[in-house]
Amino acid sequence: MKYPKIREIGEALVSLFSPAYTTAFPAKPHIPFDNFRGKPVVDDANCVGCETCANVCPSGAITFRDDTEKKIRIIERNYGLCIFCGQCQEHCITQKGVKLSDKIYDMATFNRNDLVEKQEKELVICKGCGAVITTREHLHFIHDKLGPAAYSSLLNLNMLNEKLKLADEKSISVEVTDGLKRKDMFNIICPNCLRKVLIKSL
Repeated sequence: MKYPKIREIGEALVSLFSPAYTTAFPAKPHIPFDNFRGKPVVDDANCVGCETCANVCPSGAITFRDDTEKKIRIIERNYGLCIFCGQCQEHCITQKGVKLSDKIYDMATFNRNDLVEKQEKELVICKGCGAVITTREHLHFIHDKLGPAAYSSLLNLNMLNEKLKLADEKSISVEVTDGLKRKDMFNIICPNCLRKVLIKSL
């Protein structure tokens, strides 16, 4: 039993005279290690509100709520529930919408509401049935991603006209009041309503 005791005394002496491994935070600023995963920071200009991050978030820290009356999508991120896994950054379709910060790590607070951030995106609503199609920024991102192939979709053409103002919007887009007709293909309608129009026009 003599040798283990000598080893333990040696470890104690090394520990006693070694500098502290932990940092002096909060007395001194903490410098995180490389690839440290801190608070996810959202870049609103590159976030299109597509719901991908909410679908892959394992802790349910990201939620979406659509207000069809105001035509906005409300995105809430609760950093009190976030486990900093990095799934939102990895699966972001723009690859720029959210990044895990290597600087923001101190999120202690006495009020949990301070850990909730909200973001709003404009919705595109179907003029036929009132269903939510997606956000306007999401559609524009799809157009830019597909390039000329996006022109094969009537919905994309209508959205492109809104962006470029190639024709008077009032002349090509009217409210659906008496059921879907062939002319409603030139409205902003969801895929289900477009299918009904195409079936009816055959």
